[in-house]
Amino acid sequence: MCCLFGLIDYGHSLSRGKRNRILTVLSTACEVRGTDAAGIAYHSRGQLCIYKRPRPAHAMGFQIPGDAWVVMGHTRMTTQGSEKRNCNNHPFLGRVKDGPFALAHNGVIQNDRSLRKKLRLPKTRIETDSYVAVQLLERERALNFDSLRRMAEQLEGSYTVTLLGPKNELYFIKGDNPMCLYHYPSAGLYLYASTEEILTRALRCLRLPFGKPIPVSIQSGEILKIDEDGHISCGKFDDSKLFSSWRWPGWYPYSSWRRFGGKTEEADPYLEEIKSVAAAFGYTPEDIDQLYQEGFTPEELESVLYSRELW
Repeated sequence: MCCLFGLIDYGHSLSRGKRNRILTVLSTACEVRGTDAAGIAYHSRGQLCIYKRPRPAHAMGFQIPGDAWVVMGHTRMTTQGSEKRNCNNHPFLGRVKDGPFALAHNGVIQNDRSLRKKLRLPKTRIETDSYVAVQLLERERALNFDSLRRMAEQLEGSYTVTLLGPKNELYFIKGDNPMCLYHYPSAGLYLYASTEEILTRALRCLRLPFGKPIPVSIQSGEILKIDEDGHISCGKFDDSKLFSSWRWPGWYPYSSWRRFGGKTEEADPYLEEIKSVAAAFGYTPEDIDQLYQEGFTPEELESVLYSRELW
């Protein structure tokens, strides 16, 4: 379980110092979803810059240059590929015909090895499942809604992906993992984080003087693009492969449905993501199901899981 975060200051209304403070507070709030590594990507002086290290976000001291108006970030909890090898940390660098891009991923891609074998993708020293998304896009040689759709539809598992393109555009490829995006029209500003709870916590600390933000809806199976002028455009992809090949001991088979007490109901992807990392904290999927049945929301479960206060 990792966290995506970032900002788009398309109105150029924030000073460099204010943008740095937002990144510091927001990335630190994201540590509830991972402290193994952190990183950001942005454009400056016509170049794509990626800064990442195997350390928690609060220790990174993020400092962006004055012309970095769009910033994409990630905090990591390691599931595959040691964070001590910095190449395994997010964001990842990729290249297409129009130039370089940066990609960050939250979730677990189950078929990365089979895709590499089937498509004969180039060998890489990067060990994470996430990097296969970069390789699929490099194979497409373009960044647009069609290439992103084809990439997303080949992935099986659980994911939400953010991507910073060569023209300073930011894409959100929304699978079944959470994403919260807020818009401040008066300031020409977007802020985002993986969950509403994280973003709200950061905003309480920041006390931005821009009034109440407007939530931007983005659903599973949607691709949202925000360009450097703040304009939004949308695409779609078939998200039917999400969870389709997951099998865990003691888990319900991953599909769109599961059973509780003899009653069939649609699975909550956010809850399934929490269950996927519960073992790292000493809890079973059945523990999470029990608490969910007792009335805990997925947001509450995530909060107490990371504070180790479930029992």
